[in-house]
Amino acid sequence: MMKATRDEERKKESSLNFDWRLNQTLRNVQGLLKGRSFPGKVLLSRKTDDTVNSGTAEPTSISGRSDSENDLGTSQNNEATAKGDAHGDGSSTSYGTAEKSDSSFHNEGYKAAEFQKSTSSARATDSTRVAKFIKELSSSTVELDALRELAWSGVPPYLRPTVWRLLLGYAPPNSDRREGVLMRKRQEYVDCVSQYYDIPDAERTEDEINMLRQIAVDCPRTVPDVTFFQQTGIQASLERILYTWAIRHPASGYVQGINDLATPFLVVFLSEYLEGDMENWMLSNLTPENMLNVEADCYWCLSKLLDGIQDHYTFAQPGIQRLVFKLKELVRRIDEPVSRHVEEQGLEFLQFAFRWFNCLLIREIPFHLVTRLWDTYLAEGDGFADFLVYVCASLLLTWSEQLQRLDFQEMVLLLQHLPTQNWTHQELEMVLSRAFMWHAMFDHAPSHLSS
Repeated sequence: MMKATRDEERKKESSLNFDWRLNQTLRNVQGLLKGRSFPGKVLLSRKTDDTVNSGTAEPTSISGRSDSENDLGTSQNNEATAKGDAHGDGSSTSYGTAEKSDSSFHNEGYKAAEFQKSTSSARATDSTRVAKFIKELSSSTVELDALRELAWSGVPPYLRPTVWRLLLGYAPPNSDRREGVLMRKRQEYVDCVSQYYDIPDAERTEDEINMLRQIAVDCPRTVPDVTFFQQTGIQASLERILYTWAIRHPASGYVQGINDLATPFLVVFLSEYLEGDMENWMLSNLTPENMLNVEADCYWCLSKLLDGIQDHYTFAQPGIQRLVFKLKELVRRIDEPVSRHVEEQGLEFLQFAFRWFNCLLIREIPFHLVTRLWDTYLAEGDGFADFLVYVCASLLLTWSEQLQRLDFQEMVLLLQHLPTQNWTHQELEMVLSRAFMWHAMFDHAPSHLSS
């Protein structure tokens, strides 16, 4: 009876929290867009709430902080974000140090030391959110729904490896079992590499040889603008991960684009062992055992991610085609002038959006923003592919006015080479906020998309 009561209270609290986040998102987007033209602006004024207008809700910010904001409490933005969870952590590729086991969250000294590290990281996260993360991760059994709620707005970089393992279901919520499970799964990966990869070509089929050759060609092309991924050791690890995954998943095998999906995991799990900026990382500073642990964690987390979207990579990639169709319908509903112009120019959404879905937008934004984007992906859980449609719509309509002035060729050039190279966390948070707003409006009312 008491358990049922607690469950009801938790559901009620979750519902209220969702409504609060939605109203805060609407309020902040409206504030950011004052005096600016924005697709869907009529929709922005439809969803109102007395809580927002009465001023009882706590103020928060959804815009990213500038790179210079390194210390807690040094700006008004930090003070605002300490009052709410709708703001991302604004993480970058500069990570906290250390080799940490998941079970060590029970050590009070460890928590204090790591909290101190967080305050001096390149982009510090506000103390309230960090404290909530540490409290949740210190529990004997992590409440995954609560962790997802926190992670949606961004994860502190030094906690990201642990949080991602938990959100993907690779590490168990029960802290007593976690270390043993990770040891077993890491050894299982080593055995798989020995069985499938570390064998002579004479023992492979012709298809397997061709697949390995294609992976070897694609690895040097992976995130070519980030020099870290051009290191021979990184490409060798990537090749082992991708080939082992492909052999164990014959329904799809290896498909170009999966190589990109492994890169966020590599960076996040390497950050447990390497300090400083990613561009300065050297694999020679890692022990072979640590590198194998990183590879294993990448492999299993990639597997968990792809399990939920495997039809994106089977024959004819029907999952991606379905999402492209949903994107087209969503854009038509949100911004009919852009939709009409794209159609009049004869531009098919598949011509630009296929890569967006195939690589989960990794190639469309600066790499230092990718892990922040993926915090939200993983927090969405099983529904992240549907949410991705709204993220893509928000990204596309960032250039709504410009698109309407372009012809076919100019639109293709723009959408295949989005001008995001100078983006900061502020632009990414804006994209995610719009996506959240539209998802809340349309996802449970699909008839609106066909009206």
